[in-house]
Amino acid sequence: MDFIGAFSIDNVRFILEGFYLTLKVAFISIVLSFIVGCVLGTIRYTKLPVLSQIFAVVVELVRNLPLLFVIIFTYLAMPQFGLKLSPASATIIALTIFEGAMIAEIVRSGLKSIDKGQIEAARASGLSYTQTLRFIIMPQGIRRMVPPLVSQFISLLKDTSLAVAIALPELMNHAKIVMAHNDEHIFPVLFMVAVLYFTVNYALSIFARRLEAKVV
Repeated sequence: MDFIGAFSIDNVRFILEGFYLTLKVAFISIVLSFIVGCVLGTIRYTKLPVLSQIFAVVVELVRNLPLLFVIIFTYLAMPQFGLKLSPASATIIALTIFEGAMIAEIVRSGLKSIDKGQIEAARASGLSYTQTLRFIIMPQGIRRMVPPLVSQFISLLKDTSLAVAIALPELMNHAKIVMAHNDEHIFPVLFMVAVLYFTVNYALSIFARRLEAKVV
């Protein structure tokens, strides 16, 4: 094992460039998938005619596909429909679709967990369904969604490594390139990658616990 050679300035800079892209793709995907998931989950919870059934089918379909398949399909199949995507764009779209479906179920379950008695009391007091959803159901549901949502975001960050299959120059892709140059660099590079992933994900976990403590 050659730690000194593996951690040369050029290698570290190269790996950190990949890590930056990992964080960038993950951040954009988290924001977009959260928006998509909230919309889909809320519509499914409210059981809007037609839309709710359509989205239910879409969510179940996506949730039961491997993420790697979704990434490869987005990158390789979309050009067949005239939409050519870069590896980064394909990864963001694939993660948004896949994680959005997962988050939709978290949102729907969180809203559905609110006691019906509270909903009935709110409606009896004169609140409309929309007001009840906004002021009674949503605030309580969000509190219960925090832990699973953060867990899903952590999974999303780790899942960006699957984009190595379409040559996205993210953390694992750059790590593979460095390791390919020298077998002595394999353990040191993988150790560095593990530390980077752990640091960000552990920070997210701490943030989630503090956020949960505030909203409870």
